[in-house]
Amino acid sequence: MSKPVVAIIGRPNVGKSTLFNRLTGGRVAIVENTPGITRDRLYRDAEWCGRSFTLVDTGGIAAQVDDPLLAQVRRQAEQALQQADIILFMVDARAALTADDEEVALILRRAGRPVILVANKVEDFSNPAALHEFYRLGLGEPFPISAAHGMNIGDLLDKIVAMLPEVTEQEEKDSLRVAVVGRPNVGKSSLVNRLLGEERVIVSEVPGTTRDAIDSHIHFAGKEYVLIDTAGMRRKSRINASVEYYSVLRALRAVDRADIVLLVLDATEGVTEQDKKIAGYSHEQGKAAIILANKWDLLSKDDKTAAEYEEQIRQQLIFMSYAPVIFVSALTGQRVQRILPAIEAAGEAATRRINTAALNSLLQEAVLLNPPSSVKGQAVKINYATQVKVKPPTFLFFTNRPHDIHFSYQRYLENKLRESFGFEGTPIKIIFRRNKEAQ
Repeated sequence: MSKPVVAIIGRPNVGKSTLFNRLTGGRVAIVENTPGITRDRLYRDAEWCGRSFTLVDTGGIAAQVDDPLLAQVRRQAEQALQQADIILFMVDARAALTADDEEVALILRRAGRPVILVANKVEDFSNPAALHEFYRLGLGEPFPISAAHGMNIGDLLDKIVAMLPEVTEQEEKDSLRVAVVGRPNVGKSSLVNRLLGEERVIVSEVPGTTRDAIDSHIHFAGKEYVLIDTAGMRRKSRINASVEYYSVLRALRAVDRADIVLLVLDATEGVTEQDKKIAGYSHEQGKAAIILANKWDLLSKDDKTAAEYEEQIRQQLIFMSYAPVIFVSALTGQRVQRILPAIEAAGEAATRRINTAALNSLLQEAVLLNPPSSVKGQAVKINYATQVKVKPPTFLFFTNRPHDIHFSYQRYLENKLRESFGFEGTPIKIIFRRNKEAQ
């Protein structure tokens, strides 16, 4: 299911990025006491009380739009309103109400979205009268916080979660959902059309043609798949029109609700930093994946080119070593016929369940061949394993010292699982848990 979107909106320098970092638990946004530092939207998943949502940090909206860059930032922030389920409208409690605040409030009232008026930089929470002037904005009672000091943040999260919409989207239970993602103009829509055998998706030489995530149904080997063609994801420095970032959020939502991700690369350009970010988001969400190097027909090749190119991809996307690489050409149809069988295999791997007896037989053999290292003279024992989830396959390993299992040993166990049971095309999640009987 796609996650609800919560956008932080406000004039420059009211603390939007500080709140973004506070709510997401990290320093993702640049924070500086200079208006206009945040020029493009940042997004990151957040969770509170078991509810997940995507938080979006936006550039400040200023009434003065003579500067083309500020005008662009304003358009991007306004466009975020169309995608957000909840708006956090931030004002500076230490400053008087400004024309910019009133301008933002006017935009929000017109948008008709649920709004929480957040009064930041509050120093005295016992004096609500200090916030009375913000009632003039017509957006309800100001909610006092101090993002810099983390004060009242838990209560704000409670309020956000209480307002999140219920997830009512109905997905096809018997169909695997396949999101086609990648940078603009790498050939995603052309590949979808090749797979569908018809012009279901508009194809253009202009990057960013696909604005929305478009679902198309296809049957293969007696199974139905839903192909989700998404807008191209640009680097933030190249999001020059508000609609581009609007498309990115839709693409992230498509990845969220997909079972399998087709990561489309431009073979003529190699793996870029943005490719890594797209792949990283898919990997972090635990999605099965297939890497498609498109425009393969445009390269000069010899008998070593494919192997060398795949090695370069593996080095750049080392965290996605489980994903098969297919060299294709949407233009000529070269190797496109290999994509659907790869999708079928990845879907089967992502939903594969391993018999507990077979799993523990493998565990005994793996530990016998290579036991985990002792820690401070104390033996580390792994006694039992069981699979608890699919999509991605998730395994619990019970041990007497879960925090002393080295990352390299976790990788060793993952490799053993893949050697014995396959799992090509899907990540594997391994969790170490303490035995109840362990001393």
